[in-house]
Amino acid sequence: MLVSTKDMLIKAKEGKYAVANFCIWNVEMLSGVMEACEELKSPVILSFGSGFLQNTDINHFIHMMRSYATTTALPASIHWDHGRSFDIVSHAIDIGYNSLMIDGSAYPFEENIRMTKEVVDKFKPMGIPIEAELGHVGAETNYEEALANYGYTDPSQAAEFVERTGADSLAIAIGNQHGAYSAPPQINFDILQKVYESVEVPLVLHGASGISDEDVRKAIGMGITKVNIHTELCEAAMIAINANAGRPVHYLALNQEVRAEVKKRAMEKIMLFGSNGKAEGWFEK
Repeated sequence: MLVSTKDMLIKAKEGKYAVANFCIWNVEMLSGVMEACEELKSPVILSFGSGFLQNTDINHFIHMMRSYATTTALPASIHWDHGRSFDIVSHAIDIGYNSLMIDGSAYPFEENIRMTKEVVDKFKPMGIPIEAELGHVGAETNYEEALANYGYTDPSQAAEFVERTGADSLAIAIGNQHGAYSAPPQINFDILQKVYESVEVPLVLHGASGISDEDVRKAIGMGITKVNIHTELCEAAMIAINANAGRPVHYLALNQEVRAEVKKRAMEKIMLFGSNGKAEGWFEK
C-alpha cells in the first residue's frame, strides 16, 4: 500500500532502524527487491532518478513501480532521487511519484535553500514529503580524489537549513559517496552526531553500497533512518551474469538468476538495516 515516506522515516527513527531506499530501473531489480521485502515483511522505498533515464523510460516504468507499491500489503513509497531542478521533480509528481528529493547540494548554501524551499512550498501542502541534501555527496569518481575536496555537511548550518526550507528529511555528506568505492570509506561519525543533535528531521545516508556493515549499523544507531542502495544491486546482478559467461544460457533463465541475486542482496540489506518485520501491524489501529 502506498504510504508517506515521512511517516515511514518517523517510525524508523522511533524504532531505531532504517528503511531501505532501493534505487531500481528495470524489472529484475524491481521484482527482486519486492520479493525480498515481501518475504521479510519490510517497508520499502522504491526509488528512481535522472541518472537512470538513459536506460529506462520512466513514463512507462512508473506504472510498474506504482502497481507493485499500491497492490502490496506492505507500506511502500515511490521516491524520485536527486531531482536537481523544480521542473524535474514537478514531472515526477505529475506521473505518479508520492515522494521526492530536491538536490541543490552542488550550489552555495543560500541557493540550496532557495531551490529547496521552492519545492517544499509547492508540494508539501499536497502531502508530498521532501528530502533535501546539505553538504555534497557528489557523483561517482575516484574516492581518494573525492575526499581531497569533499563537501562535508556543516553541522552549524543544519538547523538553519531545515528551519528555513521546511524539508522533511535531510541527506548528509559524511564521507559517503555514490557508486563503488575505490578505497575503504572513511565515515565521519562526529559530523553525524552533531547534525543529529541539531535537527529533529530524519537523516538519510546516500552512497551506502560498499560501506562496511559495522559502519552502517553504527550510523543507524546514531540516527540514520533511510539508507540508499543501488550499486550493490547492480553488483548482485553481475554475479548471475558472470556466472554464466562463456556458456550457452537462455535469456529467460538468466533474468531469473539475476532477480534471485538481487533478491538475496536486498534481503541482506533489509536485515542489516533492521527493517525486517517492521511492516507487520503497520495498518492496525
